[in-house]
Amino acid sequence: MPGELLLGVDIGTYSSKGVICTPGGEVLAEAVIEHGLSLPRPGWAEHDADAIWWGEFVALTRTLLGDQYRGEDVGAVSLSAIGPCLLPVDAAGRALRPGILYGIDTRASEEIALLNEEIGEEAIFELGGMALTSQSIGPKILWLRRHEPEIFAAAERLLASSSYMVYRLTGEYVVDYHTAAYFIPLFDLHNLRWNPRYADSIVDLDRLPRLLWSDEIAGEVTPAAAAETGLRAGTPVTAGCVDAAAEAISAGVLDAGDMMVMYGSTMFFISLTEHPVPIPSMWSVPYVRPGMYAIEGGMSTTGALTRWFRDTCAGVEMVAEEAGGPNAYAALATAGAGIPAGSEGLVCLPYFAGERTPINDPDARGVYAGLTLSHTRAHLYRATLEGTAYGVRHNLETMVAMGARPRRLLAVGGGAKNRLWLQIVSDVTGVPQDVPERTIGASYGDAFLAGLGSGIIDSPEALKRDWVKLALQFEPNAGLRPVYDAYYKVFRSLYASAKDELHALAKLGAAAAP
Repeated sequence: MPGELLLGVDIGTYSSKGVICTPGGEVLAEAVIEHGLSLPRPGWAEHDADAIWWGEFVALTRTLLGDQYRGEDVGAVSLSAIGPCLLPVDAAGRALRPGILYGIDTRASEEIALLNEEIGEEAIFELGGMALTSQSIGPKILWLRRHEPEIFAAAERLLASSSYMVYRLTGEYVVDYHTAAYFIPLFDLHNLRWNPRYADSIVDLDRLPRLLWSDEIAGEVTPAAAAETGLRAGTPVTAGCVDAAAEAISAGVLDAGDMMVMYGSTMFFISLTEHPVPIPSMWSVPYVRPGMYAIEGGMSTTGALTRWFRDTCAGVEMVAEEAGGPNAYAALATAGAGIPAGSEGLVCLPYFAGERTPINDPDARGVYAGLTLSHTRAHLYRATLEGTAYGVRHNLETMVAMGARPRRLLAVGGGAKNRLWLQIVSDVTGVPQDVPERTIGASYGDAFLAGLGSGIIDSPEALKRDWVKLALQFEPNAGLRPVYDAYYKVFRSLYASAKDELHALAKLGAAAAP
C-alpha cells in the first residue's frame, strides 16, 4: 500500500523497537536492538543520545525498510522514548552531554529540596499538579545549571529524548504536552502552557521546545535525515511522546477509566480521567490527545530487578539458554510457580534504585526480609515478583483513595509475557488484568499515532475497533486474598520501620563509591 504504511519507533531503557504497520494495524515488519544503560555514579542514569536515541532510530528504520519496502511506502512517522529525560543541545542541535534519564536518575535530590524551600511545596503543586520528585525535569535543569555551568551556558535548547529525535528528523524543536507536564515547576497543568512564574532561578523559557499534542504533526523529514534513514524527504512526523504513553495507546487505553500497567524495566501506570486529578504522591498530566488527562505512577525497579536477579543468581539457567535450552526467565518462573504464595515467610522491598510513586523516596533501598536456611533461590525469585506486586497495590490504593478507581487494567510490556508475574499481581491487588493479543509495545502505539496525526487513520475509534484485540484475562484467586493481605501489611510496615536505616545505607554506599 504505497504511501500509507506507518512507521513507529520506540527507544527504551535497555532496548529499542520499531514496526511498520498498515492503516488497519497489521504488522508487516518489526525489529529490536538491545543496548546498555550507563550508571556512571550512584543515583545517575544516562544514555548516549547520538549512539542510542538517534543511532538506533536510524538503524531500526533501515532494518525495517530492508529490501522489501522503500521510504516512499511510508506515509507517516511517529516515535517515543523513555522519559521524561533531559538533553542540552547547542546552537547547531548537537548533544552537549549524555542524556539524563527519567526517575531512576536521582542526582537532583538537593535541587528538589532547594526548590521546595524557595518556592514552597504547595505552590509547586498548585501550578503543576504534582510534587517535585526524581521524575521532575525542573530540578534536573537546575542541577545542570549548578554543577555543569559551562554546558548549561552553551545549551541553546533543553530537550526531552523524543524531542531530540524529532529534531534530528525534522529540524523542529517540539515537545508533547504529556512530557512537558514533567518539566515542573515550569509547566502550568491547568492552562496547558509554559509558565514563567518560577523560571528565573531555573531557565529562560525560550530555551524550552514548542508544545504540541502527540498526534499533531511537528514537521517533515528533512533531506539530511532522509539520507541517513532511508525515509522519503517530506514524510510527516508527529511530535512524539513518552514511551509509557505510546505503550498505553498500543493496549487500547483511550477512555476515562482505562488503566495501563506496563511491565517494563520499570513499572509504569497510566489511568485516564476526564479532568486533572492532582495527587501529591502521584503524577497528574495531560494525555496524548486533547480533552483527556492521566494519573500516572511508576516504580523504579521491576523488570530491571528481574533482570538483575537473572544476571546475578541464574548463571546456570543463562548457560543452559545459551546452549539451546529454555529461556532463563522462563526457567525461573517455573521454579517460582512451585513456591507457595508469600514465599514461605519472605517479603521483598523492590527499591533497588530508590522508588518513585507513591513513596517518592530516591534513598529507599532493596530488602529481602525473613530469610531462613530453608529458603532457596526459587523462594527469592517469587518474593521478588511479589514485592513488585505489593508496590502495584500501593499505587492502586493511592488512586482509589482520590476517587479515581480504574475501570479495567490492561497489562503490556515485555514482562506481560511472564504469566506467573501477571497472576501474582492480580492475586495481590484483587483486580483482573486484560492482556492484548499484540504485546509489541510502544512502537505499535507510535504507528497508530502516526496514522492518526497524518490523517491516514480517520478516527481514534479505529484503535479499539481494528488495532487492539484482547487475548487473555487473569482473574484474581480469591482464596489467596487473606494470605496476601497479611504479607502486604508486613510490606507496608517494613518500609516505614526501616526507612531511616535504608537512608543511612544509601548515604554510606554513596560515600564509598569512586
